[in-house]
Amino acid sequence: MNLLRAFIAVEIPLDIRQAVCNATSDLQKEINALVRWVPMENMHLTLKFLGDVSPPNVDMLTQMIRAEADLFHCFEFGLGGLGSFPNLKRPRVIYIGIQAPTVLDALQRGIDSASRRLGYESEERGFSPHLTIGRVKQNITATDQQTIRRALEGTKIDALGTTKVDSLHLYKSDLQPTGSVYTRLYSAPLKK
Repeated sequence: MNLLRAFIAVEIPLDIRQAVCNATSDLQKEINALVRWVPMENMHLTLKFLGDVSPPNVDMLTQMIRAEADLFHCFEFGLGGLGSFPNLKRPRVIYIGIQAPTVLDALQRGIDSASRRLGYESEERGFSPHLTIGRVKQNITATDQQTIRRALEGTKIDALGTTKVDSLHLYKSDLQPTGSVYTRLYSAPLKK
């Protein structure tokens, strides 16, 4: 039986993804050799990374996602600002910030709790909503880290727009030599 690598996410509209690419184009050129950039078509807000999922579990996950989506009304969040995890001195993930309303946290907690009941482990770190735009390559030098830090500190990104959350999506991720390819398996609308 082939396992699927899967996650639950919120889609980011094309105009916002384009705004992210435009706002970060100089940064990408400056540190391109040190970072694997997320292709625009793969940008999303992950609510729950599930990991390996057996095909029979996909039905249970779709039912769970539908049940969670039925509990929440559509809402919006803003995107803007630039940051890195775990911090600027040792960047591993480069992201755009999300100004999330409390309903986003409640939605994520509900999804995490429901998926835990289905046997998927909770994330040890607390939920920190962000839009990953790049991952720093492995085995970079201390000088490279300083170069990335200076580039991040020298890049100012203001508000990039607002995203309406009107549905939840289950995706599978296929790892290819050219990067991950995401395929939407299921979508559940939130209440209007």
